[in-house]
Amino acid sequence: MREAISGCVMTFNNEDKIRRCLESLKWCDEIVVVDSLSTDSTLEICREYTDQIHYQKFLGFVGQREFTRTKCHFPWILMLDSDEEVSADLKRDIEAEMDNHDGVYMGYRFPRQVYYLGKWIRHGDWYPDYKLRFFRKELGKAVGEEPHDQIKVDGPVKTFKSPLYHYTYDGLADQISRLNHYSGISAEQKCLKGKSFHWRDFVIRPLIRFLKGYFLKLGILDGRQGLLIALTDSYGVAVKYAKLWEMELKEEDKRKSSIESL
Repeated sequence: MREAISGCVMTFNNEDKIRRCLESLKWCDEIVVVDSLSTDSTLEICREYTDQIHYQKFLGFVGQREFTRTKCHFPWILMLDSDEEVSADLKRDIEAEMDNHDGVYMGYRFPRQVYYLGKWIRHGDWYPDYKLRFFRKELGKAVGEEPHDQIKVDGPVKTFKSPLYHYTYDGLADQISRLNHYSGISAEQKCLKGKSFHWRDFVIRPLIRFLKGYFLKLGILDGRQGLLIALTDSYGVAVKYAKLWEMELKEEDKRKSSIESL
């Protein structure tokens, strides 16, 4: 007999995407939602699918995902973000695996495929973008460095070919806004770890990111979208290091002001 599966979702003000996500989890044995205090109609939509709704002020990407894991009741967890969708092929793969599970694999990863500006992306830095999101509850744990979280499993992991769909950005303005937000978080993490700004990082790393994504990983085959992805990813790297520099300048100004006030 197949062991039960908890489908779970982290969400915040995602009224335009959450229904698609929850629809793709209806086959699970329960749906668990962790909401970061939404103010739109997200919760009304979630209540159509489950009464397992938990309210938690955002703990960071790692903390929120780990909190979500603890709220699931069943042995297996399928963990999604609200802008993701389980494809029909991935659902079949998971069900077939669980129907014949022999106890070898404790986690499963699969490619995440992005829908971007009217096109499914199949190359570059955004694909296959493997994510481990299906795992045995007691053997998995959220880890990572903000804003990049991941699930680490104590046991063998198998890779599926079928994709998890990702409807990531609402448009270019949304993309640039989130790049700005995430680059700030990454810069803060580097600063907290005592890492210093170097001009070579600001100049060379964005160039390497562009060349790798557009040419080495064949982003060029995704047409105009592939070029735009490579350019914006490169921009995000440059802004991250620029913000680290800015933080160092502010700290230096504080030290000077402190000395002058003595």
